[in-house]
Amino acid sequence: MTEPVTPPHLTPSDLANNERAVAYYNEHGCDTVEKAFYLANVLHTDRCVAEAARVYHIGYELHSKSPDQHPGAHILLHVSLLCQLKAGLPLNQADMDALRSLSLPLYNYILGIQTAWTAGDLIKAARIMGNCYDEFHTGEECDRLYLEIMNRLYTEQMRNGVADSRNPGALIPRKIFMYWDKETPEEVERNFEYHRNLKGVEVRTFNQEEAAQWLYELYGVEARTLFLSTRHPAEAADFLRAHVIQKLGGWWLDADIRVRSEDVFFEKLSHHHSHVFLLTHDSVVHNDFFGSVANSPILEDVLLSLYRNCYLHPGLYIPYKTGPGVFERALNRTFHADFMRVRPIPSMVVYDSQVFSDIIEELHVDYKFQGKSWHSVSN
Repeated sequence: MTEPVTPPHLTPSDLANNERAVAYYNEHGCDTVEKAFYLANVLHTDRCVAEAARVYHIGYELHSKSPDQHPGAHILLHVSLLCQLKAGLPLNQADMDALRSLSLPLYNYILGIQTAWTAGDLIKAARIMGNCYDEFHTGEECDRLYLEIMNRLYTEQMRNGVADSRNPGALIPRKIFMYWDKETPEEVERNFEYHRNLKGVEVRTFNQEEAAQWLYELYGVEARTLFLSTRHPAEAADFLRAHVIQKLGGWWLDADIRVRSEDVFFEKLSHHHSHVFLLTHDSVVHNDFFGSVANSPILEDVLLSLYRNCYLHPGLYIPYKTGPGVFERALNRTFHADFMRVRPIPSMVVYDSQVFSDIIEELHVDYKFQGKSWHSVSN
């Protein structure tokens, strides 16, 4: 029988003098797995990674190691090790051995990240990591870190590979699709009109009623039902965008952003690839603006995760459930399939955050400041 663990007393400096963490610790302490996990998440979110690593490890030490206790011991240990890597700290071999015994995929994840970050060997890292991202919900940190590594590994190959211009179906149609659910605000309607006036680009907009009918006609009653049961207009737009671009091909553009000009659209973006994606500075895929041909193998995988999440995890955080997360997972599976020589990477290019800023202007729209943001949506 194992001896009970006495959690150490934590001082403000142990918590990076983080106000939120100190306040939580002073009120609740850190004597259970749940409290340690919450406290470490606060520190991790606020980028106090060395301190987060220690508190996650406290949670691991407090854990019964029973598979029925949540969060699992493997979750606490792997994220402690990940935070150590982020802080530039060496990993304890005993902890790595313990993680390997608890979860081989999570061990491979941490070892792969260590290989990429400390040794700079992206090929070896990809080989070690395999498809470890499938142990997580779509869009969690593993997806983003894996994507960052694979995007670096494949950048040159993607830039050099273009679609066969002799096949019209291999090139992204010059069509832009946009959505607003009901009672389109004046500033959004002006944005629609602005894009309709772009030369050389066809624009189609949907409202909720039109989108529901379109989904019913093209994808059936289940698609319409899931669309109408979404918790927020942003989730509805997420659901619609993947279906529209997969069926029709073209570019998706959210209603609260705009293309800066015709010139940047035609000159800054590739029109010789079958897929164009853009990333944020931390490797989150922009699903608010992307382009693809119809019947895309990448969007096919996006829809696979989308439906899986809608049926199995309906209360999941929106960006993970229907947003960037399903795109990150699809790109990761695309890279992994090519790396394993199962399926060649299709014609695609992935741009960095600077290109997104060069092309896209974010609009000041009132709804963002009226408490209607998807950030407030909970289970």
